Amino acid sequence: MKRSCSFSSSYCCWVLSVVLILFAVASDGQLTTGFYANSCPNLFRVVRKEVQNAIKNEMRMAASLLRLHFHDCFVNGCDGSVLLDGNSTTSEKFAVPNLNSARGFEVIDSIKNAVESACSGVVSCADILAIAARDSVVLSGGPTWRVLLGRRDGFSPNFTAANASVLPGPFDSLDQIIAKFSAVGLNLTDMVALSGAHTIGLAKCAVFSNRLSNFQQTGSPDPTLDASLIPELQTTCPSNGDGNNTAPLDRNSTDLFDNHYFKNLLIGRGLLQSDQILFSSDAAQNTTNTVVQTYSNDSNRFFTDFVTSILKMGNISPLTGSDGEIRKNCRTRN
Repeated sequence: MKRSCSFSSSYCCWVLSVVLILFAVASDGQLTTGFYANSCPNLFRVVRKEVQNAIKNEMRMAASLLRLHFHDCFVNGCDGSVLLDGNSTTSEKFAVPNLNSARGFEVIDSIKNAVESACSGVVSCADILAIAARDSVVLSGGPTWRVLLGRRDGFSPNFTAANASVLPGPFDSLDQIIAKFSAVGLNLTDMVALSGAHTIGLAKCAVFSNRLSNFQQTGSPDPTLDASLIPELQTTCPSNGDGNNTAPLDRNSTDLFDNHYFKNLLIGRGLLQSDQILFSSDAAQNTTNTVVQTYSNDSNRFFTDFVTSILKMGNISPLTGSDGEIRKNCRTRN
């Protein structure tokens, strides 16, 4: 007799879904969950300890590490290129989406040092990013998954691509965001699920203050923004400020990885324009609106889809086999 999930429904079905996801994604590439089982058996314990220490020191770091993985994979594929140092015309760190924004590089350095002590010259920086992203989600109360591994590190960053609007931005239209996800093989559901990563973390005033008085200089706030938030946000982001103050992306659930981000979108409390348009824009009515509503009502569905999507994202053009290298220092090639 076919066994049903109904007896523990949500959790049982979620576990089965994750198992199926792992088989499906692994079959599309050369990455595997047990890649370091023999060569670095304590890898996960070492990385988890370092991520735990970093988040204990600064809770915001969970969102920062997750974002680094995202920004790495969208440029050049998941090859650790975002970690490479360089100058203002070569390093991805100086590209507009990352400059004074991407953070957590020193935590990756600490993880890499600890991993090198455990098993020198074995684990790539790109794989460390993927594991650190998973641990950041788990330690914030979100779902877990078996990370697909076996990536190698790229030899060079791609400043041009990172600076050429391939990364979704806070001022993009919904059509632009959909197109950018599609360009790396991620569909509409992936886009909404991965946007849910904004359930943790903070954003600088510079990327949302336009919503407090719109581009037409009318003095009118963005009509899709809950008006009750405006006085507080204007205090946080004064018009004569430098734009570096921060506000939580997921109001009232800042550090917990849950589906509250989507609940906020339903009442106009998405902080970024690029978040709120998933529900409130005209373009959303026939595309993302329904997905947002589903996730707001069903955290298990959000978790399952998020795992599916981040595994797909982690499989964007990885370097494997004899391609690339295993960096000893994540900031420089060997």
